Amino acid sequence: MSRRTEREPTEPSDGAPSSPTVPDQAGTTASTNDLARLFECPVCFDYVLPPILQCHNGHLVCNDCRRKLTRCPTCRDPLTSIRNLAMEKVAVSVLFPCKYASFGCEITMSPTEKAGHEEHCEFRPCCCPCPGGVCGWQGSVNAVVPHLRQNHESIITLQGEAVIFLAISINISGVLDWLMMQSCFGFHFMIILEKLETYDGHQKFFAVVQLIGTQEQAKNFTYRLELNGNRRRLTWEATPLSIYESVETAIMNSDCLIFDPGVAELFAENGNLSIDVTISMS
Repeated sequence: MSRRTEREPTEPSDGAPSSPTVPDQAGTTASTNDLARLFECPVCFDYVLPPILQCHNGHLVCNDCRRKLTRCPTCRDPLTSIRNLAMEKVAVSVLFPCKYASFGCEITMSPTEKAGHEEHCEFRPCCCPCPGGVCGWQGSVNAVVPHLRQNHESIITLQGEAVIFLAISINISGVLDWLMMQSCFGFHFMIILEKLETYDGHQKFFAVVQLIGTQEQAKNFTYRLELNGNRRRLTWEATPLSIYESVETAIMNSDCLIFDPGVAELFAENGNLSIDVTISMS
């Protein structure tokens, strides 16, 4: 939630509240938005937050950009480890906007709260869940489903807690992926099956479920993937990934259902593979 500065905003004549203000030494006032602009990093345009370091000429750069630079981006002098204690004191009294303000977040906060808020901000952008990174789309989590329906019309959506995911023509050689969206409990889940070549030159199948939501929301669910057929059963059960988590990382860590083409043939019928998918509340 937004915070106020210690001084309450004055009310203009039309009754609308003004921006929070802080007094300066001359007795005039400046809005906290104006003060926040003084802390803008000249490289990434995010904010320079304590500990604040300056070059010999007093120019500032944020700590993330500073790690990548050897010279001041403003005057080109070598960067130093000189602390700007005055600016640090000012920063404590300033409310900074969220870095995802352009995506719709309207919250302002103190420097100590900023990193924690942005790590879990509901407006932080996420990538299109389609494998391979070919799409390149980014947007808020609320925009993912409309994006998929508008730009990836081949992805079908099934309703219900228990559905059957059908992967067609699994015997085709090369890197392949199959996708489906499942809707239940008021959420949407992506079921992703990928056929990839491993480091040793062999191919394997990797299947995982990803919630179109946050990690906190994902912890409320469990998914089960099950292959059935020919008096055999192969089951994987886990917490779904959040859309903010990497499917590639889960595959690299073997944190998903994994089986090789020989196993797939045991459960396939006419080159098609059915996977029972069940979502349940934890």
